[in-house]
Amino acid sequence: MDSRTLSTVAKLRWRFGVGAYMKEIRRNIWHSRFFCLFLQMTNQYITKNSMKKTFLATAALVFCALAATAQNPVKGDYGYLYCHMSDRGQWTAYALSRDGYHYEDVMGGNPIMDPKEHARIEGGQRDAYICRSYDGKGYVMVTTDMNNAMTKALGKQNDWDNYGIDLLRSSDLVHWQSVSFDYRQGTAIFCDPESPSVYRDWSTINRVWAPQIFWDPDYVWPGGEKGGYMVYYSMWNRAEEQYDRMYYSYADRSFTRLTQPRLLFDWGYATIDADINLLSDGKYHMLIKKEGGKPGIYTATSDHLTYGWGEPVEDDYVSFEGKKKCEGSSAFQLIGDDSWRVAYIQYSDRPKHYRICKADKNLRNFHDPVDIEGVTGPQHGSFMRLTKKEYKRLKRLK
Repeated sequence: MDSRTLSTVAKLRWRFGVGAYMKEIRRNIWHSRFFCLFLQMTNQYITKNSMKKTFLATAALVFCALAATAQNPVKGDYGYLYCHMSDRGQWTAYALSRDGYHYEDVMGGNPIMDPKEHARIEGGQRDAYICRSYDGKGYVMVTTDMNNAMTKALGKQNDWDNYGIDLLRSSDLVHWQSVSFDYRQGTAIFCDPESPSVYRDWSTINRVWAPQIFWDPDYVWPGGEKGGYMVYYSMWNRAEEQYDRMYYSYADRSFTRLTQPRLLFDWGYATIDADINLLSDGKYHMLIKKEGGKPGIYTATSDHLTYGWGEPVEDDYVSFEGKKKCEGSSAFQLIGDDSWRVAYIQYSDRPKHYRICKADKNLRNFHDPVDIEGVTGPQHGSFMRLTKKEYKRLKRLK
């Protein structure tokens, strides 16, 4: 039990006023340890006053439910942003929805930023993942820096080779700043170049795919500062490993510095397109595409964010697509619903189908798939809830 949590509980013992109570809750709303402890200790601190008892019990249920649905900060109850790679080109596009199923393109599905400006390695952005910044005041995004239409021009061995990722940040979802990391340049591009390296030769790297973000308030930097963005992705260096494996780095609060990669897990075959969420059972649940064993989209679990990821059970996966190939999964919850929606691209079809199916509150028992509606060129992407102000602002973009 850390000192911050103990301090918070002590304060809440005396702060029964609604205003003070809510202020303290908001200050700690994204600290998952606080919620778990608060749920366990509520009875210890409830007074005999019936009104206070009712208020605290209700608050416990409300805010523990919020904690269960939060991985990165979640805000807004008006609509949804689908931020995605466009299947019409190598760029990032937006679409808006009020119900999570029926969408409307922003700017006609055209680029919301110039990929050549922000993807400095190859000039193409793929696999966009967006979420709110750790303090809820801005936004961060990661993309795969890749342009498979430029294979010959770039001298790549394979259309699906690439060499790095892009980290982006914004205060308004419209104007973006970014930094690109070309992994071929080796450990010098990372903020901890003296740390042990996962590769002997970085110049032979050939894949850095589908990065995503998870804010980790407990990560400790060498100087003692706490909190960092876990950026996780698959990586493959043909000269030194046999297949794509999942790795992770940490980005600082400015979202401009990145640590050297560390291996997240290795199940003995290729794995790509991970999507991690912290659920109400206190465990981390990861959607993952297995390319070995029985291929498909599965859910793995761990008690820890950066280790302990065992293989998923073999009989619970996105099986209803038959032999059609699926990847790029992204989980989100509808407003007021504790179950999940899992979106993915069915890429072996012509034309391709971007699908949304249902899953239970533990991200299992996948069922009832339907095609996303209203999006031009949907592809691998992510979903974020929006406030009315954000929704209206994006809808006005031309």
